[in-house]
Amino acid sequence: MINSTSTKFVLSTLAVMVSSSLWAADAETADTQKDAIGLERITVTGVARGTRVMDSSVSVSSVSPDDLAISSPRSSAEAFRIIPGMKVESTGGEGNANIAVRGLPVASGGAKFLQIQEDGLPILQFGDIAFGNADIFLRIDSTTQTIESIRGGSASTAASNAPGGIINVISKTGTSDAGSVSSTVGLDYDTLRTDFEYGASINDSMRFHIGGFVRTGDGPRDPGYTANKGGQIKANITKEFDSGYVRLYFKHLDDKSIGYLPMPMYSDGSSISGFDSKSDTVHSANLLSTLRLDADGNISRGDMRDGMNPIVNSVGLEASFDLGDDWLVENRFRVSDVSGNFMSLIPAEVGSSSSIADSIGGAGSQLLYANGANAGEVFQSDLAMRVHSFDVTMNDFGSIVNDMKLTKSFDDSDVTFGFYTATQNINMTWMWNSYLMEVKGDNAALLDVVAADGTSYSDNGLYAYGVPYWGNCCQRNYDSDYTIKAPYIAASTKFGDLSLDGSLRYDSGDASGYYAGSVQSQVDMNRDGTISQPELSVSSIDNADPQLVNYDWGYMSYSLGANYQISEDLAAFGRISHGGRANADRLLFGKVRADGSVADEDSVDEVDQYEMGVKYRYDSLSVFATAFYSETEEQNFEATSQNFFDRKYEAKGLELEGAYYVGDFDFRGNVTWTDAEIVADALNPDVVGNTPRRQADFIYSLMGRYNFDKGSVGVNLIGTTDTYAQDNNDLEFDGYTQVNAFASYQLTDALSLALNVNNLFDTVGITEAEEGSIPDNNIIRARTINGRTTTATVKYEF
Repeated sequence: MINSTSTKFVLSTLAVMVSSSLWAADAETADTQKDAIGLERITVTGVARGTRVMDSSVSVSSVSPDDLAISSPRSSAEAFRIIPGMKVESTGGEGNANIAVRGLPVASGGAKFLQIQEDGLPILQFGDIAFGNADIFLRIDSTTQTIESIRGGSASTAASNAPGGIINVISKTGTSDAGSVSSTVGLDYDTLRTDFEYGASINDSMRFHIGGFVRTGDGPRDPGYTANKGGQIKANITKEFDSGYVRLYFKHLDDKSIGYLPMPMYSDGSSISGFDSKSDTVHSANLLSTLRLDADGNISRGDMRDGMNPIVNSVGLEASFDLGDDWLVENRFRVSDVSGNFMSLIPAEVGSSSSIADSIGGAGSQLLYANGANAGEVFQSDLAMRVHSFDVTMNDFGSIVNDMKLTKSFDDSDVTFGFYTATQNINMTWMWNSYLMEVKGDNAALLDVVAADGTSYSDNGLYAYGVPYWGNCCQRNYDSDYTIKAPYIAASTKFGDLSLDGSLRYDSGDASGYYAGSVQSQVDMNRDGTISQPELSVSSIDNADPQLVNYDWGYMSYSLGANYQISEDLAAFGRISHGGRANADRLLFGKVRADGSVADEDSVDEVDQYEMGVKYRYDSLSVFATAFYSETEEQNFEATSQNFFDRKYEAKGLELEGAYYVGDFDFRGNVTWTDAEIVADALNPDVVGNTPRRQADFIYSLMGRYNFDKGSVGVNLIGTTDTYAQDNNDLEFDGYTQVNAFASYQLTDALSLALNVNNLFDTVGITEAEEGSIPDNNIIRARTINGRTTTATVKYEF
């Protein structure tokens, strides 16, 4: 493990590197080396019209496939770790990541103030839907051309619910007749994945691109069963006309991947005997199915092997035409059919075996192995887990989105008029149960509770249909529809070397539907004709008493920016922005009134941001620096703690990125310093003045690569300084540096071999924990980065 001392060493090294502005790019000529961070490229994300980065007044970055290869991501969210200003907690597996940008808070989960897009349109309208984070429905594969991002800036007016920024995953469109097939195999863990893509011209005016992946394997933490299985296919076809183009998109995603929730470990991240915090998981072959009552009260069975299972079928249309007389019209449309499952396990309590047994069966109760090799024997360990199944069916997350804009150009000025409209369904069912398990990482067995008089208080390890330890909170069903309408206007002009731009957007929306909580009743769940102890009180959906959802919202966003081209290689910019984020499903079960309405202050969270920065390049050196300040309101709800939040935050900081070439070496890196504070809290004033949970003073990413005739080798360092587990600022996690390594070699002109190592030094790095203070037994429930995983890839390009 690289501890906080070595983290400080890395930071000091980073400071030297940043002061020298070391950063890498994928250029092959002197001209592109001079533009190592793409200051000459045209950015299309978060701007009304494509704009040269050197002329723009926003902080914008791009990530290429080569950058991704060096950083060795194991999930889509891990690909975002190298974007400046982004703190990505991607320890949940293939999805369910928490993403914070420039100190804007992550009070519950997901990416609340950030919008993740595919080809310019959002994956979901809300980035923090409970058990439906946007990254669950995203897979990055060989069809990806680049990833663009903006932080702050015009994101407030360029997209709905995105005041913190936008990440846009842009697809290849067949601009060159080429393709590839690659196969990746895990060398120290079970994974096998094949990626493919091909694009070509059909004739002089039409081209296409198609690709995707298929994969299978256990994942980086062995659960005892095949946990990752599925794939994706994406395709697009483009028809070009004399005055523009029309492009049709298609995507099908059906992928099952294991979802990791907080696991038992000691407060410093070290492992409990029998459970390795870096490589083990609570999942087990001894718990593959769960019996529950569905939304309509029918007995059904859930499969733990579904994990996070997004099922997406979407069709999109993109068109752009020059109408003449300097008028340009653009339109993007997408309809998505989205559903799936979220199945995982979380320890609700890790503690004394006897006390857990007594709390269920009364004094003198004991635990017996319910299954596994020791089934029927007395459980002898002093430690056991009370485990809840997060069993969620995403019935309908479908959406329809359209963004149309009309631009008029006048010499050095442009005015854009746009109208954005969207519908988002959020229809899901929670069906949670309670189990007892041994604390073990290799196929843990379930445990039964037997009272002193011989009465059994559990059925094959299940002691409750529901979660009585959490007040039977979480048998829930809700079916709500959200509509968004947003007219916007953006204008830009140039006065010599001075560029000015401003934009205004008004978002309005409404929510309608219903939701229902839990009710207890006696049910013969296994249909054996006998009512067991767990069947005496079974949680089900209270369909007799549904609650109404019927509220609307509206908020104005604006952004004003200026960029001054001091010289060909130096520019300075500044911006002031105000934006908002409408709240959706996390208002249910506490913030919605009896008539379905919501208080105005609860329906929308507003964000004010100020930023200024410089862009500079000299020979092989490029630098992009941005100072920022933000004020944020937030209403939120956390499923695991059952807590609501009503707060205000402030954050200030500095974001640096740079690139540099030295002969055959190139270097890329970024560092973000953030000073964030809770400045008001209506529900818990004791935390006022504290640092928001999991907010680090410094986050950083460094990449270095050596290029030779037949290939390249590279290393990527991703790190964070110390953070607090919770807002009470008691339990503190050490900072860590994760080192990833990459090497590739061209066997022939078309065939290459690559080796990727994620977390080379097997570092422990805690990203989150349920506890805010160290308990008496020093055991917390937390998520750490995965231990070392190594893959080899063979790729054929044609």
